[in-house]
Amino acid sequence: MSSSAQNSTRIGAVSYLNSRPLVQTLQRCFPEANLTLDFPSRLADQLRCEELDVALIPSVEYFRTPGYQIVSDACVAARGEVLSVRLFFRRNPAEIRTLALDEGSRTSAALARIILAEHFGVYPQTEPLSLQLGLHHSEADAVLLIGDRAMHTPSEQFCRVIDLGQFWYEWTGLPFVFAVWAARENCASESLAAGLSRARDEGVSLAASIAAEQAPLLGLSEQTAYRYLTRNLHYRLSSAERSGLQLFYELAARHSLVDNHVELRNENLVTA
Repeated sequence: MSSSAQNSTRIGAVSYLNSRPLVQTLQRCFPEANLTLDFPSRLADQLRCEELDVALIPSVEYFRTPGYQIVSDACVAARGEVLSVRLFFRRNPAEIRTLALDEGSRTSAALARIILAEHFGVYPQTEPLSLQLGLHHSEADAVLLIGDRAMHTPSEQFCRVIDLGQFWYEWTGLPFVFAVWAARENCASESLAAGLSRARDEGVSLAASIAAEQAPLLGLSEQTAYRYLTRNLHYRLSSAERSGLQLFYELAARHSLVDNHVELRNENLVTA
């Protein structure tokens, strides 16, 4: 990708707190890029429709769309409790028949369905939960919430709440990757990879200021926001994360949530 082409790159990034370390200095790293902030599911649609050149998309979408390339070792991942991806149960998990899925989610929706099938033997009917609505707007037996709104304590009493990041880690011993930087192959380059990784490194170093800035806007304590950014989440796609991605893909394919012919190949990852 030439310098002029990179400068006009259309970049889509997630608007949640969890991706702020990847986004905070992105405009400075790509000063002439066209930056869009939106929900993960919408970014996936825009990338697929070629309205974006590169986007931070739900990891499951990488396995659903042929021709994508992971273009950075920056990601959104967890090695245990994640806080912002939670499944709320109104009845015993093995007895649920309906599941409401946060419309902002695709990776977490797939993971929730995998967990319910593999561990509780249930395949509930699913329904969407609008981004503008809360838990009390759905009468489903279980409700999946992601992002900033999932971090608040609900007013309703639930019989069980599962943190999907913690459940996955205790089950597999592997990290879970919620989002990756992906692009169509003709948009990938080493300079793009370097810029996205540099933005990640700078953003991680600014976690305290990000927490101070964002916590009041989200109704969180600054301590909670800082702990979330520095302990619950991490942002580097290492070999362990790639192993977690591979296992997630295999389980998703088993349950017909993705096609079964996609591989997470080393050559699909551009490195700086």
